[in-house]
Amino acid sequence: MDRGERTVRLRPPNNTLDPRAVGWWRAQWLLLTGAPVVVLAVLGALIEPARFWLLLPAAVLAVLGAGCAVLVPLWWYRTHRWEVTDEAVYVRTGLLRQEWRIAPMSRIQTVDTVRGPLEQLYRLATVTVTTASSRGAVRISGLGHELAAELAERLTRITQDTPGDAT
Repeated sequence: MDRGERTVRLRPPNNTLDPRAVGWWRAQWLLLTGAPVVVLAVLGALIEPARFWLLLPAAVLAVLGAGCAVLVPLWWYRTHRWEVTDEAVYVRTGLLRQEWRIAPMSRIQTVDTVRGPLEQLYRLATVTVTTASSRGAVRISGLGHELAAELAERLTRITQDTPGDAT
């Protein structure tokens, strides 16, 4: 390496998400599976000849959705990690297939904070770091909204002080 470049190495990020993210993910699972369950149950109640064939999948989907709502968010909480250093933003996500992303500070183009309706209810936010990468933005979801605002401000300050990548 010449030109005084710093090395950014792949390593496990240190920070966990806000514990409220578990509830937020559970609400998403329940909404995702609850809507079709309600539709199937209503149709099953209204269409007597098909009642069994509508209520059976509604029951199966309700049990699977409830199981996923209980277990999957706990697993996600244990596997999702993030960290910001003066050199890069590190993010590790994934359930079965883990993805590690590193965004060097010199490659960051924009930093955004997003709070959807459910995130607002749980007082959470998502920080989106857009880079010059063809893989797209790096997202840190499930942060407390105060921490997300501080992080966006810190990233903006660090990237302003970091010279751009000439490559």
